[in-house]
Parts: sequence; structure tokens; C-alpha cells
Amino acid sequence: MRGSVPVTLLPSVSRARRAVLSAVLCAGLALTATACTEEKPDPDKGTNGVGKLSADEIEKKARAAADEATSVRLSGTLVSKGGPYKLNMRLKDDGGTGSVTSKENTFALLRVGDDLYLKADADFWKHQDDGKDGGEPAAPTQADAEAAGKLGDKYVKVPQGDPAYQEFRGFTEMDVLLDGLLGMEGPLSTGERTKVGGVRTIKVQAAEGAGGVLDVSLEGEPYPLQFARAGGKGVLTLGEWDADFELTPPAEGEIVDYGGQLPKTSD
Repeated sequence: MRGSVPVTLLPSVSRARRAVLSAVLCAGLALTATACTEEKPDPDKGTNGVGKLSADEIEKKARAAADEATSVRLSGTLVSKGGPYKLNMRLKDDGGTGSVTSKENTFALLRVGDDLYLKADADFWKHQDDGKDGGEPAAPTQADAEAAGKLGDKYVKVPQGDPAYQEFRGFTEMDVLLDGLLGMEGPLSTGERTKVGGVRTIKVQAAEGAGGVLDVSLEGEPYPLQFARAGGKGVLTLGEWDADFELTPPAEGEIVDYGGQLPKTSD
């Protein structure tokens, strides 16, 4: 029409491209919004819930679970004044069985009720004067060697009146060992979540780890599963909680009843 402004129409292809671009932008914005509002996975999903508690509450629950348990396997390395030694014991309310290995010796222990048996090789039973009184160390005598030969690799019944009875029995006492070895020193805090033997755990640490670190199970009962003792004094693993096992005395032919008091040993 004369005098009107000419109008240029956009090709249909351009309109299609703009529509596609708009749709892509909208989809992208929608995905971004969804990502922003998506909830993070719940770390306590499928657990026993102790991970939500304070460090002191977790430690109390772990102690209570250990106190109520009827049996446990305790293994690992301990460091004492005499040096490191390995412990591998199965323990229950009425006894225990396993082995203790020091730098010089390995001996097996078996307690059924109040009857305590000790088994070691002949070298364990050889008495040797170590020269602590100022003299030169003396080798075992012939009598020592003969006595040791009779006791070696036999279950020696430890007399209850022997001074060593309570010391050896302590290795077979479930409550005594747990109370004595799982002590923590300092204020408690929670640490990282990890796994011990494939089981999810949460760490409770004393004095930021210097006073001991306890791994507590996040699955099932909140049992202690691992403990790193304060001052680098060893690491213990605890397992087979409430898994019953049989305790039976050795056969008569395997037992030596030494009498009122054990001979002195090399350890």
C-alpha cells in the first residue's frame, strides 16, 4: 500500500530455531533447579542411628553393648614396658582360650571355669638367672632342662595358689580385659566414618586421637570393633561378638599337674 512501512517477515526456519533454543534453555534451567533442590544422601540411612549421637553418648552405648555381650574375640598388638606382644583370645563369661606371643615366647591359655591351663614349649619353662642382681647371667641347669622337657608342649594346670595364677587368668577374663584395654583418656569427639572388616563404623576419639580412638559399629548392635590405644600402645580388633563357642578341658594325657607352685620361667 502506498505510504505504508514495508514489513519484513522472518523466515519460518528462523522461528523454528528460536523455539528450539528457548526449549533447550528452559530444560537447562529446570535441570539446574532440580540439582539445587536435590537432597544429599542421608549418611545414617540403614544404620543403627548412633552416628547421630554425641561422642560421649556413642562411647556409653558401645560400653553398654560390650558389657551385655556374652562372648568376643580380641586380637591385636599391645605395647607394655616389657615390649610389644600379640594377643589372640576368644573370651566368654565362664572362660577363654587363645595365645599370647611376646618377643621371646608364645604360650597358649585355656580356662574352663576356675581351671586354668598353660601350654608352652620347653624353652618357656627353662629357668635362667638373668643377672639382675649384679652377677653374670647363668644358663639353665641340667635339672632345669629336664623339668622343662617334661612340661614342654603339655597343658600345665596352674595351681590357684600360685602367684602367677591371677596374672595368667587375667588374659582369659572377658570383663577384665575389656575394662583394662578400652580405656580412653581425655575429652571425646566424633571422627570420620569408615569400615572395619566390611562393617560401617564411626570413630570416637579422645583428646583428638592422642587419648585413644574407638571404632563403633553403625550396623546392628553398637559394638566396639577396633581400638587404637592411647600413646601408640597398640591396636586391638574386636569381633565375633555373642558368637558362642565350646570350652572343654584338655584330654588327661595332655595335662601335667605340677602341684602347688609352678617353676620359674624364662619370661
